[in-house]
Amino acid sequence: MPKSSSKKEKEVEELSYEEALAELEEVVSALEGEQSQLEDAIKLFERGQALAARCGVLLEAAELKVKQVAGDEVMDFEEESE
Repeated sequence: MPKSSSKKEKEVEELSYEEALAELEEVVSALEGEQSQLEDAIKLFERGQALAARCGVLLEAAELKVKQVAGDEVMDFEEESE
């Protein structure tokens, strides 16, 4: 189980992007490496899903902020390479 489960876990909504990503990496490692009980594995999976969603929300918010600041000057990587 991830290290954070030994202490009181923060609510997913309170985590920064970096915190959520680090914990998500721990969850993935735990699910890949340990032979956990099914119930524990399900709890880890659910936490991982919530962490992944949190990262997605924070990335979307960052992208929106960059677009607002840069305006029309922002182009997608795909457009740039063509």
